[in-house]
Amino acid sequence: MRIVLGVGGGIAAYKVASLLRLFTEAGHKVTVIPTEAATRFVGVATWEALSGNPVSNSVFDDVEKVNHVRLGHEADLIVVAPATADLLAKAATGQAGDLLTNTLLMAHGPVLFAPAMHTEMWQHAATQANVETLRSRGVTVLEPASGRLTGSDSGPGRLPEPEAIFAAAMALAGSETSPAQGSHSGVLAGRIVTISAGGTREALDPVRFLGNRSSGKQGAALAAAALAAGATVRFLAAHMDVEPPAGVELVRVESALELREAALKAAVDSDVVIMAAAVADFRPAEVSDTKIKKVDGEDAPVVRLIRNPDILHELVERRHADGGQQLIVGFAAETGDAQGDVLEHATAKLKRKGCDLLVVNQVGVGRVFGQDDNSVVILSGHGADPESAAGSKADVAAAVIDRVGTELTRVFPAV
Repeated sequence: MRIVLGVGGGIAAYKVASLLRLFTEAGHKVTVIPTEAATRFVGVATWEALSGNPVSNSVFDDVEKVNHVRLGHEADLIVVAPATADLLAKAATGQAGDLLTNTLLMAHGPVLFAPAMHTEMWQHAATQANVETLRSRGVTVLEPASGRLTGSDSGPGRLPEPEAIFAAAMALAGSETSPAQGSHSGVLAGRIVTISAGGTREALDPVRFLGNRSSGKQGAALAAAALAAGATVRFLAAHMDVEPPAGVELVRVESALELREAALKAAVDSDVVIMAAAVADFRPAEVSDTKIKKVDGEDAPVVRLIRNPDILHELVERRHADGGQQLIVGFAAETGDAQGDVLEHATAKLKRKGCDLLVVNQVGVGRVFGQDDNSVVILSGHGADPESAAGSKADVAAAVIDRVGTELTRVFPAV
């Protein structure tokens, strides 16, 4: 595959040398186009040595080859990392002042931007408007990672790790060389998949909330597996202990009500909806505008709870009402009790919810939540035999995505 790797003028440019090596070691031919500012961070000699190709950022070099037109036409994929606020603005407004911006205007294949900048720059309304403009044109703009920035500050704005950018780029290009894809490449090609993950938080006051132990690891692994299988992934992220994978369309939510609104909206044109988030069954009936304080001589306050909506069941009901053909997958975190074991409770839940697949795991202290491994049983609402999967959460995610692909073809062959 012919890849153009654009390098922006940010300190994170040094990380892109590792990304370049990932591309070349996977057998791709890479042309590096650094901006003039980028060469102040990493010199041309480095890019030439790692790519094995001459490097220039001028439209006046090798004029007879018409590089400012040819490179964009010939590229199977263009990746820009780090994509600075300046580069995003130039791309959104169609500027063509150097070889990289000219190449972006001439792009015939998919384009991926991996942003990196200070938090305030990323969150500025102008940058967000530029990102939205690019995405509306079909360009993939990854979410930056959160963490320590150049100085002492911390927040969203870090360049995603080279391995994450590589995986997102390979998934975007539909390449089978991505290490994240394995044998699952293409099973969801062309599909839109909505995945929820993490745990919802239900406010008691401005400081406190009711929550759960979900880390979001399994949902993030599902999103990565779906991307690797060729899907466009909408990722509805409640509270998570891990970063969402690069390449998803990210929607942040906090409460069950926010998740309901986001899920119903995203499901409208989705082929698959996977509700892996740990959604609170109840929320406080009253939310204090100020911090609830303990007062000497007074009893502790009584918190009255009310039910949250059943999002999974509502998605199924909306599908029936609208005549849709989404494949809907639920997750059940169960514990056994005097009334039945885990599978008995899960089977009853599958019948109540009416979803197509239910992924069941037994939870408890030291089990599933926050762990790196998982063990599940996949139940079908259409009579197929139960299927077990165990191992790392990535292994479980791959098994679930494979089953989703099989079920999607069997249940909704015309989708």
